[in-house]
Amino acid sequence: MAFFSRPQSASAAIKIVAPSTVSDDPTKSSPKKDSTQRQCRNILIYGSCKFQDKGCIYLHPPRPSTPPPAQTPQPETPSGSAKLSQAVNAPVFVPKSSSLPPTSPSPSRAQAQTPLTASTLSNSPPATEYDENDPYDPNYYLQSGENNDLYGMYAADSVASQMQALDVNPYSKLYDLQLQPEYDQSMEYYQPQPSYIRQPLDYHLYSLPPPSPPPSHFISPTLYTDLQLRSEIVHTAPAPGLNLPDELQGYHTLVPLESTTGERRKFGNWYSTVYRATGKDGRGYVLRRVSDFRLMHHAAFQGIEQWSRVHHPNIVPIHEAFTTRSFGDNSLVVAYTYYPNSQTLYDAHIKPRAPTFVHGRLQAAPPHVSERTLWSYIIQIAGAMKAAHDQGLAVRMIDVTKVIVTGRNRIRVGSCGLADVLTYSPSTPARVPGTPVPAAQIQEDLVMFGKLIMALCCNNVAATSNFAKSLEVVTQHYSTDLKNVALFCLSKPGAHKHIGQLFDMIGSRLLTEMDDLQNGMDHLEGQLMSELENARLVRLLSKFGFINERPEFARDERWSETGDRYIIKLFRDYVFHQVDERGRPIVSLSHVLSCLNKLDAGTEERIMLVSRDEQSVLVVSYKDVKTCVESAFAELSQR
Repeated sequence: MAFFSRPQSASAAIKIVAPSTVSDDPTKSSPKKDSTQRQCRNILIYGSCKFQDKGCIYLHPPRPSTPPPAQTPQPETPSGSAKLSQAVNAPVFVPKSSSLPPTSPSPSRAQAQTPLTASTLSNSPPATEYDENDPYDPNYYLQSGENNDLYGMYAADSVASQMQALDVNPYSKLYDLQLQPEYDQSMEYYQPQPSYIRQPLDYHLYSLPPPSPPPSHFISPTLYTDLQLRSEIVHTAPAPGLNLPDELQGYHTLVPLESTTGERRKFGNWYSTVYRATGKDGRGYVLRRVSDFRLMHHAAFQGIEQWSRVHHPNIVPIHEAFTTRSFGDNSLVVAYTYYPNSQTLYDAHIKPRAPTFVHGRLQAAPPHVSERTLWSYIIQIAGAMKAAHDQGLAVRMIDVTKVIVTGRNRIRVGSCGLADVLTYSPSTPARVPGTPVPAAQIQEDLVMFGKLIMALCCNNVAATSNFAKSLEVVTQHYSTDLKNVALFCLSKPGAHKHIGQLFDMIGSRLLTEMDDLQNGMDHLEGQLMSELENARLVRLLSKFGFINERPEFARDERWSETGDRYIIKLFRDYVFHQVDERGRPIVSLSHVLSCLNKLDAGTEERIMLVSRDEQSVLVVSYKDVKTCVESAFAELSQR
């Protein structure tokens, strides 16, 4: 009995053949154990394996010379090329949460978004056709041009979709001002931003004014008091028993600004009186009346018409002139602009004044006007004279009783044009506007100007009557330049003597005057800046009036006195309806202003609000009340 037998016809050698890559039993699964009979996954995924010649133990089949025939992939186990084709032809993912409608792509993007069909892929080389020595590069698809565009398109669309899905509007709680977004065709990959319109300010802005400039020569330290005094003087009523006319060519409520009894001031050979009156437009005017003057020629008003066209900051504007018999005689009346609480240079500097108390001590008035103030007066009067001479008019009214001080060191020449009417002569040729002023009238203005300077320096109207002594006083108390200006005005007339030569003598003091004017302007702008938000409390009170106890919403549950509206009502009672221990109303304006200012600022200070029936007590802060006011007013505005 034999245990082992050899085949009869077979050779004893064992034939070695290459292992088959296809299993004999198709139903039998491939072994899970890694071996050389298993194809390399890099071939299936990337088409090549860069470790093929570097020790990779898996099978690397040779490349066919011709592309293999297309085979229908099995639905259970698709091949690598089919997977790639399906990934390329997959539709673009669009989030369902996108709030904005999709925009139409540009031509370049439309071409990039064209689906890759089978015909398109047939023209391109197969996915497995690579060079044998082509190394594997994981960034290959990001570096290639076409795939890079495709990847960028997917990335930009996904980012844009996510940004659209957010729909963040930081201003949605404050304003409902979102508009249609504007697109820029040259910037296709950027999400358009909504635009907003800046609305008028509903609330105040606390902003500090600029730093205070140096003290100005023209701004009074008691500016607010001066302005209030001017406003009060405008509305003063006339004293009874003056026997003044009730109405005068449309002007009413006449109040004399000078004494009408005793010694009266003369205007040349006529007596004159100054009145304050109210015009048809409600503004104040000054009426200078010349008594017992009979107008013989209506052409005398030609000078008034020419002066009415002169506008200069140092000349009192003139409005009209007329004659009247309302005072019981033939009177000439000229209307000028009224400057409340103004006084003449005579009343401000020359008129004797009683000693006054300064810091608890009796102190006499200064005997002389300061040189800085005199230079300011000289520059202002010289500017007014030059403006009049340039228009062919002579001032003829440069006197301490006709130049008025309307503010701190601010003067204006008044009563202009009146001398032209009083001294009119038919034999004098009519003055043509724009023609030069006669040399005699220029010299007359300069002499009057020189007398005014000497009167202010010596505190004496008749200073030029004793010229030597007056000149000695000027030399003793003032500079040589000031004395030279006075001597120039009082010197003998010359053929080429004019007001322009006076500015050459003033020199650099014009720059000092300009610096003080600019400092004064900065000071006024700073004061105005601090008053910009003085209506904030009125806005709060207006909102209270809009919100509280609206009759049309009395039965509306959403607007009944609950919630925010109830807190606002209790706060109104806390501010305006408080009573003392005896039940008497407390009328305290300081309490109202303090509460409204704290509410306007929204402070964290807490207050206790008690209902009218004393059954409910709420402890809230001013910030909470402010939030309630804003919320209720915004809701009311949207109804």
